[in-house]
Amino acid sequence: MDNKRKKDSMVVSTLLIVVIMTLFITSNVFGKLSKVSNQQDKEITVYLAGDSTVSNYPDNMAPRTGWGQVLPSFFDDRVRIKNRAVPGRSSKSFIIEGRLAGILKQIHKGDYLFIQFGHNDEKFKDPTRYTKPSTTYKSYLKQYIRGARQKGANPVLITPVERRRFSSDGGALNTHGRYPSAMRALGHEEHVPVIDLTAKSRKLFQQLGPEKTKDLFMWIDPGTNPNFPRGVQDNTHFQDKGAKEIAKLVVEGIREEKVGLRNHLK
Repeated sequence: MDNKRKKDSMVVSTLLIVVIMTLFITSNVFGKLSKVSNQQDKEITVYLAGDSTVSNYPDNMAPRTGWGQVLPSFFDDRVRIKNRAVPGRSSKSFIIEGRLAGILKQIHKGDYLFIQFGHNDEKFKDPTRYTKPSTTYKSYLKQYIRGARQKGANPVLITPVERRRFSSDGGALNTHGRYPSAMRALGHEEHVPVIDLTAKSRKLFQQLGPEKTKDLFMWIDPGTNPNFPRGVQDNTHFQDKGAKEIAKLVVEGIREEKVGLRNHLK
């Protein structure tokens, strides 16, 4: 009888050990799976630093639209776009005003910082904005790159989108001088992806020609829009249609440069 009780007790103890070990292993497995799932479900934020060609606009300025304003429509619901671009800013003045610092306070590991400047860096008569392509322009851009990397985020350089300007024989012109090449060189030096929006947009404008590009830019006839009753002929800023076309080029560049975000494009 005592032997039987001892055997029964040993069986029960063995079963308890098996149950406890099974629970331990199962909890570890589910814990790891849960951790992986949480990592996969984490929202990615893309911060945009740039000028008026990128920024958002209120309804009373419609149809004026920055390409950053329409960029969210190209991504799935795991990507959030925070457009911090501001009209009139250069790579220099954006920093001086504390706008880069504001982004770096919020950006997290795994996020992205898209950087497009050039239009206002060219304003040589304005010392608060002007930068030299091969020196100060690159040194200010480095602050964006290094600031993002220090937070574990991913910088992406975007050369400035072209203005609408054509030669007498209808050729789309380079409107940004040496700034795009300086940014491309910096990307190579710092091992940062560069989306060459300058080249992409000039190619698009060349394909469309002088007349059809008016449909992309803020060319509005007098009396056709209540926000611009006198009309406007603006060769820098985009209508909604133009912003979408430029955003498509940015998305094309994301794929070409194999930026991690490409996995979340629609």
